[in-house]
Amino acid sequence: MAVATQENKVVGQMLVILYHRKSLFPPYLYTHAHAYGEGLYAPDAEQNAIFPLLLRSITIHLHKRLCFYIEFSRMSKKMLGYREFRKLGYVPIAWQEIHNSLHSKLPQERLSGKQIAMIEKMKKKGISCREATSPEDIHRYHQLLKNYYRLKIRRFVPDETFFQKLSTSSNARNVIITYKDKVIGGYTCIYNQGNAFLWFSAFKRKTYIHLHPDTMTIWQALSDAQEQDAQHLHFMDAGLPLKNNLYREFILGFGGKPVTKFRWFRFYPKVINLLLHWLYKD
Repeated sequence: MAVATQENKVVGQMLVILYHRKSLFPPYLYTHAHAYGEGLYAPDAEQNAIFPLLLRSITIHLHKRLCFYIEFSRMSKKMLGYREFRKLGYVPIAWQEIHNSLHSKLPQERLSGKQIAMIEKMKKKGISCREATSPEDIHRYHQLLKNYYRLKIRRFVPDETFFQKLSTSSNARNVIITYKDKVIGGYTCIYNQGNAFLWFSAFKRKTYIHLHPDTMTIWQALSDAQEQDAQHLHFMDAGLPLKNNLYREFILGFGGKPVTKFRWFRFYPKVINLLLHWLYKD
């Protein structure tokens, strides 16, 4: 964490999470730093003057620690800090975010008749859901996440203890989708300031293709968020805004709205930054 002070008073702070990633298959070993947002600032602080100082301090510190890459996401404004990021060698990459509005229409009102019929059919087949609160359910859910994200190198799955602690919070829910007591899907949702954030989701789409576990998982997340009186459900990572982004198109099928924002990346090897600058020219 970088902290800015003025006359012994904290006027700004920026938190960065370090992920130490390693695997035998596929083989890799590196450290990844991720900051969510531009930091927190005192009400009377000059954010435009403090933000560049915090950003520079964080960048220099992580570079000295040989951090493979630094990532900034979920900035409050798309162009916030643009000049400062570019000065320090960061590359802006357009990133897709999706949110579903829950206050103007019920989730089912945004579905097609075919989707509604399919969901009802799956329920009749015996698909059900429940919050994962017991150690056994959390273990099964964690195994699902690990297997689902095993080959997705960018996605980090915390250890099982993390999800156990989340299950005790009133602002978080781990939910599993089951069929004949087999976990075929699940998700983790965070609730804050009237909004829901889908942090993790996983499903055995290929194994149980006839049961549509992907649809049932996302539908349950939407229904749950609406029951929790959330105004919106935010999908925290819909990936790059490519034409053939199948996950994005799948999520949009539930009536969501796409928003493109910048994510900022800075890699330790300069050659990667140069390549990204060339690929993602303004």
